[in-house]
Amino acid sequence: MIQKSTFFSIASLIFAASIYAQETSKKTMEITPPKAEKIAKELMAHDDIRIDNYYWLNNPEDEKVINYLKEENEYYESMTAHTKKFKEDLFEEMKARIKEDDESVPYKLNGYYYITRYEIGKDYPIYTRKKGSLEATEEILFDVNEMAKGHSYYNLTGLNVSEDNTLISFGVDTLSRRKYDIFIKNLKTGDIYPERIPLTTGSATWGSDNKTLFYTRKDEKTLRADRIYRHTLGTDPIADEVVFTENDDTFNTYVYKTKSKKFIVIGSYSTLTSEFRVLKADRPTGDFKIFQPRERGLEYSISHYGNNWYVLTNKDKALNFKLMKTSEDKTSKENWEDMIPHRDDVLLEDIDIFKDYLVVSERNNGLTKLRIKKWNGKEDYYLPFDNETYTAFTTQNPEFDTKILRYGYNSLNTPASVIDFNMETKEKTVLKETEVLGGKFDKDNYETERLWATAADGTKIPMSVIYRKGIKKDGKNPTLVYGYGSYGATIDPYFSSVRLSLLDRGFIFAIAHVRGGEYMGRQWYEDGKLLKKKNTFTDFIDASKYLVEQGYTSPEHLYASGGSAGGLLMGAVINMAPHLYNGVIASVPFVDVVTTMLDDSIPLTTGEYDEWGNPNEVEYYNYMKSYSPYDNVEAKAYPNMLVTTGLHDSQVQYWEPAKWVAKLRDLKTDNNTLLLQTNMDAGHGGASGRFEALKEVAMDYAFLLDLEGIKE
Repeated sequence: MIQKSTFFSIASLIFAASIYAQETSKKTMEITPPKAEKIAKELMAHDDIRIDNYYWLNNPEDEKVINYLKEENEYYESMTAHTKKFKEDLFEEMKARIKEDDESVPYKLNGYYYITRYEIGKDYPIYTRKKGSLEATEEILFDVNEMAKGHSYYNLTGLNVSEDNTLISFGVDTLSRRKYDIFIKNLKTGDIYPERIPLTTGSATWGSDNKTLFYTRKDEKTLRADRIYRHTLGTDPIADEVVFTENDDTFNTYVYKTKSKKFIVIGSYSTLTSEFRVLKADRPTGDFKIFQPRERGLEYSISHYGNNWYVLTNKDKALNFKLMKTSEDKTSKENWEDMIPHRDDVLLEDIDIFKDYLVVSERNNGLTKLRIKKWNGKEDYYLPFDNETYTAFTTQNPEFDTKILRYGYNSLNTPASVIDFNMETKEKTVLKETEVLGGKFDKDNYETERLWATAADGTKIPMSVIYRKGIKKDGKNPTLVYGYGSYGATIDPYFSSVRLSLLDRGFIFAIAHVRGGEYMGRQWYEDGKLLKKKNTFTDFIDASKYLVEQGYTSPEHLYASGGSAGGLLMGAVINMAPHLYNGVIASVPFVDVVTTMLDDSIPLTTGEYDEWGNPNEVEYYNYMKSYSPYDNVEAKAYPNMLVTTGLHDSQVQYWEPAKWVAKLRDLKTDNNTLLLQTNMDAGHGGASGRFEALKEVAMDYAFLLDLEGIKE
């Protein structure tokens, strides 16, 4: 529990931290860390030889490998035994802020209101619907709590209801490997049909005949989504017809139905290129027609309304994308006509189409904006937002014939809200603001800022920052900097009730919007990938240095965290600037870049070439090798580190962090803490239950707070 003593003077804190660190050090010095066996393996490419002493860890079937992971877990438990009670307290504290008996804002689709709710003491959602009115009798579609019994991991996804409202398809993963079995449930009888469709993405879409189901299968080994199948209700899935095969191993494929319900769409995409095929939904046994053949570098997405297609695309060197339009029967690019032209300073991210309005999601100078345009040209305006650390986005809007836009809003100090906005009257109704229980949260107790650091090349790097009001910029504030910076994924400022457990104990939290994301537009992404990837790492370092220079913190109190590709960021940063941070959390980190990208049998590798480069080409090989965290571990001092992974991770294989930690243990010259914790039951996303996942957050926070000598 948080007490008043949390906020005593900085001097007392530092003294306590010092004494505590000494005590902890004495207790842990006697615990011997695991030592992974060295078995040298030569890896040759481009006449360059790399020696990998821990390559043998790449074998989950080997008992010796499993035993090593268990030894690391036991070491983690021993080294953190003194924080066990604190972790439990943190978990309960974070859980206590969350409304357990919660439910989503209902949305209407095809005559039914759909609601997801939670019950007290239960980890998983209950999916329900009501016919015609919110006063109607509740119909339970799925109680995932019942379905998850007996499973250490359970994920239900891809719920899709047939047009006649009688059938629902759904995907189930019980391994955390993102290999879903698709099932079909009869909503009239409650029966689940005997057909089980294995090795899918979990999502599917119905033809208008309410008996034809389209879905995506994955390659057994690489887990690449590469085939679209057509299934007929009541038949054996073995006999399902392949309607499309994606033969290019740098592409993935998926299938969906347009909002208009008129077309089934097959999409194919790589990092740089996209392609679509369409079929009228009322002719589900027909042949798909290609929309616009793929051209390397041509990206587009399609939305249907009336008799036209609306195309969001980078055609004609529209780096930040533009909106174009074409008729149903003339879909090739020479027929596309400009609707919203390209702008150098505005990234066009998405559109939502309504009967009378077009809603455009834009990003300008890092900030998300929602633009409302009337089809008749009489109105064109933006929704007003009043700070610089917010994010806003359109959410469930399945109906065309409505004047109501539903969108989500939150900021670093404002809990998430779901809002209905009348596009005609401009009135807004807050349908729900996420409750923060406990009676202690007041958003006015927190200060938010957007800061701009200067990178080595002169580029201004934005940061979104939050902290409790009243801090002194004396360099003594514990500060956690989070970053990602890959795939064009933007980490917008977002509210987190669990984060309060850090903020209320004196931490500053910052998101570094480094290059490699799209926070500042598409060029921001282009400048942080391939042969410019190192900009991501140096941006993060320069942002961290700025916080030190401005007195927010100091290296003794500075921490960094990132996961997946953000874990790569962590690995690169500690190689480049190890003395800048007191501690680092790397979650499911992608750290063995060269070896992984050379192995096209590993899930997702080939589709990543346009992001990282293809190391089969010597230029990319050498560049990757120059920053790959695993390849660049040296005999030097590193920060305190907590590294986490999942045995069944399909995105970043467990052996990457395991090898990295083994190599760090062997070479590092310091006495700082190095911990590897492997979830033996989960994969890339960690635990499946909403509260079980909090235990992993508590583990991270306890690690940070312990380094600061904060014990309660």
